[in-house]
Parts: sequence; structure tokens; C-alpha cells
Amino acid sequence: MTETVEPFTWHVAQDAIDDLHRRIDATRWPERETVDDWSQGVPLDALRDFVDHWRNHYDWRSTEAWINAQGLSTTTIDGVDIRFLHVRSAHENARPLLLTHGWPGSILEFRAAIPRLVDPEAHGGTAADAFHVVIPSLPGYGLSGKPTRHGWKVEKIAQAWGVLMARLGYAKWYAQGGDWGAAVTTQIGRQNVAGCAGIHLNMPIARPLPEDLAAPGPDELKALAALQHYQEWDAGYSKQQQTRPQTIGYSLVDSPVGLAGWIYEKMWAWTDNQGRAEDALSRDSMCDNLMLYWLTAAGASSARLYWESFASFAPAEITMPVGASVFPKEILPAPRKWAERHYTKLVHWGVLDKGGHFAAWEQPEVFVNELRKTFAAMD
Repeated sequence: MTETVEPFTWHVAQDAIDDLHRRIDATRWPERETVDDWSQGVPLDALRDFVDHWRNHYDWRSTEAWINAQGLSTTTIDGVDIRFLHVRSAHENARPLLLTHGWPGSILEFRAAIPRLVDPEAHGGTAADAFHVVIPSLPGYGLSGKPTRHGWKVEKIAQAWGVLMARLGYAKWYAQGGDWGAAVTTQIGRQNVAGCAGIHLNMPIARPLPEDLAAPGPDELKALAALQHYQEWDAGYSKQQQTRPQTIGYSLVDSPVGLAGWIYEKMWAWTDNQGRAEDALSRDSMCDNLMLYWLTAAGASSARLYWESFASFAPAEITMPVGASVFPKEILPAPRKWAERHYTKLVHWGVLDKGGHFAAWEQPEVFVNELRKTFAAMD
């Protein structure tokens, strides 16, 4: 095990691309659904069309080159290789910012946000808005190594991110996250991880109290309706990954179409769209994200975080400064009233007009503006 940080280059052998194509070509498709909507899952025609693009019209190599050009680096923390993007601003005094993705996202969620963060003057900001950006792959996701023993919970990941930032020489830094990234970032705040001066969440984690349920206001009614929809219609994937990640992992690692259906459905369900995932996210960007799961065989190892940490997806009291942004199609919304009980120094609460669960991916300009406001309020 080494504590050094080293450059890392990722090149995918052509044999891996060819194997993907062979597997897609050999797919045994199910019959068509018996309804005319998405209530039984991804419609057959929609997934066939998406997979046809992946198979016949998508080029991985440009994204591979982009990843390698972003300061891709590696270090080992507690026996696990942590791979991450490290993009420094030209402004030496820029704020160091750690960004953590979730499932079924990846480091590529932040692709369009990176230039806006590191070069703000080219994107409507000033030098004071500049950030040095660090974007690690979660353990078991994409480029990072896969833990071989249980115990890599979000609490441990939060500590590992503190180690990472210290190795990079950042004595004072900020953290941001949504989805599992929100859970990790919440733990950074709860544990007061050394060096972290404040956090931002685009999925603040809070729960109602009995009195909230007895007399809910408009924001609370909306949140409660979203929570009910999630529990009744949208949480099957999480229960499977929480209880039997190994079982579902066999399908996700072996079948590209199975993996595509598992993830593409969330691109549809969790984005702010008009009926198609492609209304919110480009097909190529969805294929890029999918490739990080397929090429690294991460179907089981990424699902395992649910088994490890689902109980840790809970509110926590945080005494360091917190900013939060609420996007209208967030799957687990939390009204400010609920969140204020846990964040004693809430410096920013943004309510946005558009965007969904993948905030940085769907609305990079809005997302970056929210970060500028949040962290400017912490200086």
C-alpha cells in the first residue's frame, strides 16, 4: 500500500469494446410490456432504440481521452485504489472543492460543471468564484478499486475523502454531493472531517416529525407525495441492492442490456423531462456513464454500497456551514423546515425552477451558480 498520489491513465482494450458489441448482438429480448406507458419498467421499444444507439452510433474513445486529460490520478487508501479527477484552476487561491457522485451516476455527472468551476471568468463569474476540483470515483464504482471486505460504509468513505484531500495538500477545502454523494458529504459534515470548512448538498437529507404529518404545509405536502411515490413505485431497485446486491450483480455484470435497462430507467424517472430521458440528458452522455459501469464490471460492487450503508442514509446534525439546493424533480425532497433542524449554520437554501436528481448533469450552469453562492457565504 502506498500513500503517494500518482498520475493514472485508463485505456480500454479494443477487445472489451468488441465483447460488448457481441453481447448486445446476442441479446435475448423479452416480449413487449402489456401497457402503453412506463409503469412496468422501460418499454421494449425505448430500450431497443437506446441500445441501438449505444451499439451502432456511440464512440467511447473521445470520453476516454477526456477522462485522461482531466488530471486522472490514483492513490491507495486502506487497501483500496481510489481514482479521481483533479483539475486545478489557474487561480492559485481558488477554493479546493471535493465533488462526490452517487448511483447510478459517476464522475461524469460533473463534466459540464468542471470548466465553469475552474475557469469562472469564461462562464459568467469572477476570479473569486474559482475552484480547484477533486472528483473521486466511489469505491466499487467506475475507476476506483473494489473493496474485498465489507466495511466501506459512507462514514468510512467520508474519512477516506479527508485523507485524499490531505494527500493533495489541501488544508482547507469544501465538499459537495447528491444521492450517495449527499450521504457521504453529510458524514463529512457530521464527523467534522479535518480540513473541511463547509458543505453543499443538492439532496439534503431530512425527515418529517409527527407534528409535520399532522399539519403539513404546501412544501411538506409536495415532499410527502414524492416520498410516497418513491416508496410505492420507485424503490424496488434500492431494496434489491440493499438486501441482495450479489444476486442482482450477476445480471448487471454479465448482460449489457440488463445493465442498460437498470440504469436507463432511472435516467427517465429521476430527471426533469417531458417524457423521455433524452429531454434532459444526451444519449451520448448516458452511454458514457453506462460505460463506466460496464467496462469496470461494477454492477455488483456499486450495488453493494446499498447493503453497506442504506441505514446511514439518515439525517445528521451538522455544525459546520451548510448550503443546499432544491431542484423540482428531486426524488427525495426535504423542505427547509425539516432541514433546518439538522443544519445549525444553514447559509444558503436555493429553490430552483428546473432540474432533477442529477443536478450537475442536467443543469450545470444553475448548479455552479448555487455552489458560488453557497461557498461565498462561508468565507
